[in-house]
Amino acid sequence: MRRRDLLRLGLASLGGLSVLGSLGCATAPAPSRRKRASYGPLGPVRDATTGLELLTLPQGFSYLTYGWTGDPLDDGKPTPSGHDGMACFAVEAGRVRLIRNHERDGNERALFVPGAPCYDPLGPGGTTTLEFDVGAGRWLGAHASLTGTVRNCAGGPTPWASWLTCEESLSGPEKGLRERHGYVLEVPVSGVASGRPLRGLGRFLHEAVAVDPATGIVYETEDEQSAGFYRFVPEQRGDLTRGKLEMLAVRDRPGYDTRIGQPADVELPVEWVPIARPDPDDPAGDRVFSQGYALGGAVFRRLEGAFAHAGSIYFVATMGGDETCGQVWCHDPRAQSFRLLYESPGTDVLDCPDNIALSPRGGIVLCEDGQGGDFLRGLSPDGDLFTLCENRVRLSGERNGLAGDFTGSELAGACFDPTGRWLFVNVQNPGITFAITGPWERGSL
Repeated sequence: MRRRDLLRLGLASLGGLSVLGSLGCATAPAPSRRKRASYGPLGPVRDATTGLELLTLPQGFSYLTYGWTGDPLDDGKPTPSGHDGMACFAVEAGRVRLIRNHERDGNERALFVPGAPCYDPLGPGGTTTLEFDVGAGRWLGAHASLTGTVRNCAGGPTPWASWLTCEESLSGPEKGLRERHGYVLEVPVSGVASGRPLRGLGRFLHEAVAVDPATGIVYETEDEQSAGFYRFVPEQRGDLTRGKLEMLAVRDRPGYDTRIGQPADVELPVEWVPIARPDPDDPAGDRVFSQGYALGGAVFRRLEGAFAHAGSIYFVATMGGDETCGQVWCHDPRAQSFRLLYESPGTDVLDCPDNIALSPRGGIVLCEDGQGGDFLRGLSPDGDLFTLCENRVRLSGERNGLAGDFTGSELAGACFDPTGRWLFVNVQNPGITFAITGPWERGSL
């Protein structure tokens, strides 16, 4: 059987897997009893909302969809397209809110949702906020929570109940927009966004952030072929308007290149070099990355997803590794070191992981954004990679006139609700949000 066929059935043996022992950055004893990683073979499952077969999942799993592109928001305006990064927040017993990015760029030239908090009236991107009843398994509503941005790709939640949405764009007035772009903006779970960019967090092609709850330090990824891994150290925890931006470097090894030739499970000591001009007037000629690299900063290839969990910061290099198919890294802020957890040996095993999430049970969910079909992969605490879900979205106008084969569209925004009962995820195009539930205790997620 082909490797992808094997993955479609649920579990592949990975010989050469880079994960050793525990997925945590700190050394941990091996479990006394190995838990099954995979949830078994995948099969087509109908959407409880529309009756359409949109995903394949293991036996016992189900899902319902909401917030399709064109669906009415609470105020009747249509849901925008380009569903991407997302996070889930508990708001009261039995209810959660999700803040969802919409990766729309300057070519669309239509304001996201008129009347919502706005940064640039010519920016077509932004965020929407959705509400879900965890106990009843029911969607409750959605509204626009930020508009006027560009290419809101990923981001990350904060411990003080907000979402940091990241612009993957350096557009500005020279591209017909009113304001400069390339920033992080904050969206509260409750209340109204200010629409003001957090300029101290840098102006570059942002992808995702992960906030260390112990310190309030914000770790940031950059989606470039030569990219840096950054941290913003606020003067006061929870206030991201003042602080310093720094870039990761490997101690005594200036310009360390992580993109190829990386050994598994080797601790690399970290130091941080300062970024003197986090908000350059010319972000192409005076790149934030170039400033840090000149002082010895390390180089990654296309950093994307990031996630804080149990004292560690996990992040993904989408095209890192000898086969340019993806790497998963882990930074230990306490030990000031980082190491390679996993490197994909080929596209048939793991094809360009993007957004990342950790389950309350310790496994990692990886959203693929590769060539051909796209999958949700799981990486168990014991180091087994398996397939959880396959995108099978093919439409003929059944919903809001949307039509086409969308099986190659990326999966994005994976996040669990705090109880671990529901996994939420988006298919970016045509723009659908899924709530997936099932016997999670049967496997490693």
